[in-house]
Amino acid sequence: MQVSVETTSALERKLTVSIPAEDVDTEAQKRLQQLSRTVRLNGFRPGKVPFKVVKKRFGDSVRHEVLGELMQQYFYKAIIQEKITPAGAPFVEPTKNEEGQDVEFTATFEVYPEVEIKDLSGIEVEKLTAEVKDEDLSDMLDTLREQRASWVEVKRKAKEGDQVVIDFVGSIDGEEFEGGKAENHPLELGTGSMIPGFEDQLVDAKAGDEVEVKVTFPEDYHAENLAGKEAVFKTTVHKVNKKELPKVGELAEALGVEDGNINKMKEDVRANMERELKNALSSKVKEQVMDGLLKVHDDITAPKAAVDSEIDAMRKQMISQYGGNEDMAANLPASMFEEQAMRRVKLGLVIGGVIKAKELKAENADIDSQLEELASVYEQPEEVISWYKEDKSRLSQIEQLVLEQKVVDLVLSEAKVTDKETSFKEIMDQKR
Repeated sequence: MQVSVETTSALERKLTVSIPAEDVDTEAQKRLQQLSRTVRLNGFRPGKVPFKVVKKRFGDSVRHEVLGELMQQYFYKAIIQEKITPAGAPFVEPTKNEEGQDVEFTATFEVYPEVEIKDLSGIEVEKLTAEVKDEDLSDMLDTLREQRASWVEVKRKAKEGDQVVIDFVGSIDGEEFEGGKAENHPLELGTGSMIPGFEDQLVDAKAGDEVEVKVTFPEDYHAENLAGKEAVFKTTVHKVNKKELPKVGELAEALGVEDGNINKMKEDVRANMERELKNALSSKVKEQVMDGLLKVHDDITAPKAAVDSEIDAMRKQMISQYGGNEDMAANLPASMFEEQAMRRVKLGLVIGGVIKAKELKAENADIDSQLEELASVYEQPEEVISWYKEDKSRLSQIEQLVLEQKVVDLVLSEAKVTDKETSFKEIMDQKR
C-alpha cells in the first residue's frame, strides 16, 4: 500500500493512498456475480440474467459501493501505518478511478496538537477550608422543616409570612388586561412573587375582605404593553393560612429515619452536609486548577473537528435534558455552545498531555476507592459498584475521574497554594 502524507496547515494533514486495482475489481466482480443470481429483470428468469447485462446495469453502482468501503478500510490502515491520530472524520475524495488501474484517493483531516506541558509553579490556587458547625446543622434542620411545612387556616388578619388564598381581576384605565386574572390563587406574603407593592396591601386583610390593590408595573416588566402602567386589582380574600412546621421528631420520620430517632437523623443530616461540603470545596479547587492549566497553556490550538464534535454532543445533551428530537438538536445554533466546547476540547488536550508527560495511571485500588465513595450515597452501594464494573465504558468514566484528580493533585503539589478559612454557609451560598 502506497501512502504519502502532506502537512497542509498546523493541524491539517492530507493523505494520498493507493488501492491496488485487483482489490477493487475482484470485489466488484464478486458482488456482481452474486447479484446475477438474485436480481430480477424483465425478460429474464430469476437467476438467469446474463452477467454482461448485470454488469452493464449495475456495474457503476456496485463499483462505487465497493470503492467507498475499501477507501475507509485503506484509510484506517494508512493512519495506523503512519502513526497518525485524526481529530475528526476525514474528507475522502477519489482522484484516480479507472477500471483495471490502481485507485488513488486523498483523505484530508485534522490531527491533535502535540501538547508541551509547561511550568506549573506559576498557577495560583486558593484552597478554602470549612467545617459543619452545630449552628449550620440547626439552620439545615430549620430549612428541612420549612420545606415540609403545611398551611393551616386561621381566623385572623393576615401578616407577613402568612398565605392568603385570593381571587383577583386586574385592570388599567378601567379595562381588564390579559393575564391579570386568577381564582383561588395561593400567595405567601413577603415572598415578592407578585408586582412590587401588591403583597404589602394584603397585610391585615382577613377572610371575606375585598381589597383594591393599586400598583405600578415596573418599567422593565417582561410584557411591554404593561411596563410602567398603573393598575388596579380587585381582590377577594377567601382564606388566611399560617405556616405550620413539623416537629423535629416528625421531620425524622419524614426523612425515613427508623423510629423517628432524632439523634440518628441529626447524624445522617450532618454526614450529608459534610459530604456536600467536601464535594463543593473539591470542586472549587479543581475549577481553579483547570483555569490555571488553560491559562498556562493558552497557546494551544483546538482542532475544529474536535470542537464541532463537542458542540454536537452538547446539543444532544441539551435536547436529552429538556426534551426534543435530533432535528431540533441540529437546529440549535453552534454559537450557543462554541465557547464552552472550545474550553472542553483544550482542557481535554492539556489534561491528556499532563497524564502522558507525568505517566499518571489509574490503579485498581484508586478506581475501587472512587467507586466506593460514589456509591456510598445510595441505599445499596454494592449494586451501584457492580453496575459500573459490568460495563467497560461506564468503568472508564470512573477511571477518567481518578486520572483528573491525579492531575489536580499534581498541579497542587507544584502550584502556589494559599489556604483560606471560610464557612459552610458561604460555600453553599456560592454553590447556588
